[in-house]
Amino acid sequence: MQHVTAPELATWIADANRPTPVLLDVREPWEIEKCSIAGAVPIPMNTVPARMQELDPEEAVVCICHHGARSMQVAAFLERQGFTNVSNLTGGIHAWALQVDPTVATY
Repeated sequence: MQHVTAPELATWIADANRPTPVLLDVREPWEIEKCSIAGAVPIPMNTVPARMQELDPEEAVVCICHHGARSMQVAAFLERQGFTNVSNLTGGIHAWALQVDPTVATY
């Protein structure tokens, strides 16, 4: 599994020459209501096994949670299921709010 920092992810998303990754937000709905990254796909961690067919195993996927622990578990799970390009957002959406987008609420 790869790890990506919030600034690295922001650069990746902004790079028109690089395909934008699927931003897989594995937090709970109440957390996503508080804040999210634009364009993120909300699939709570406990529903990923039942819903992973909604994701393309060949596409780049960046897993996101609050601080990076749950998303790291989901990224490892997806790799075991054959996904070939999975990353974990180090520090989660909290790091994104502090390092990239101060308009994103912290909790």
